[in-house]
Amino acid sequence: MMELKTLSQMIGDLEEDQVLEMLNTFVSSNPSQEDAQKVVNACQEGMGIVGELFEKGEYFVGDLIFAGELLTAAMDVLKLVMDSSGEEKTGTIVLGTAHGDLHDISKNIFKSMAQAAGFEVYDLEIDQSASEFVEKVKEVQLDIVGMSGVLTLAIDAMKDTVEALVEAGLRNEVKVIIRGNPVTKESCEHIGADAFTTNAAEGVKICQGWVKQYVRC
Repeated sequence: MMELKTLSQMIGDLEEDQVLEMLNTFVSSNPSQEDAQKVVNACQEGMGIVGELFEKGEYFVGDLIFAGELLTAAMDVLKLVMDSSGEEKTGTIVLGTAHGDLHDISKNIFKSMAQAAGFEVYDLEIDQSASEFVEKVKEVQLDIVGMSGVLTLAIDAMKDTVEALVEAGLRNEVKVIIRGNPVTKESCEHIGADAFTTNAAEGVKICQGWVKQYVRC
């Protein structure tokens, strides 16, 4: 069995070659499902290290993007020995960039870190209308709706989406978190979201708190 703390730290240090070598060696040993899940957890802890370093200003957006790509590659290796039917999910998020906005870097970073924390994420991609969010919420049993945007027009689009959730009788069933350059405490209140965030690591922590039934923001 590999050293789990070493694996976590290697991911935290963004040591791609060493991480993939460790994981390929692990997979070739024909591990049990229990051991495989421990390794997945270690990978998640490694992403936690990345988030902490970003919050401290030691890592930057490019590092988060690379960390997300590293995590995806790691999970692709581990899928060979994981029984996906037995994975325990932290919660479920539908995620998308607000209508009229084509930027997706911040969304993709949040997606990778949320998945690393055990969330199942349904990514609607960019330029998503209010109706598309509503339809997905109707289709899938969700905990959280996440919206991002870089352009100022995203504020009105996010507000339209929250209002559409209210009109569809779905607003009380989900939490709403938003992020992006134009998002502030005031715009969050204007939109009617439950919370806003300025970075992915903070956003994931907020979502984890919600699914653990912490007090509503």
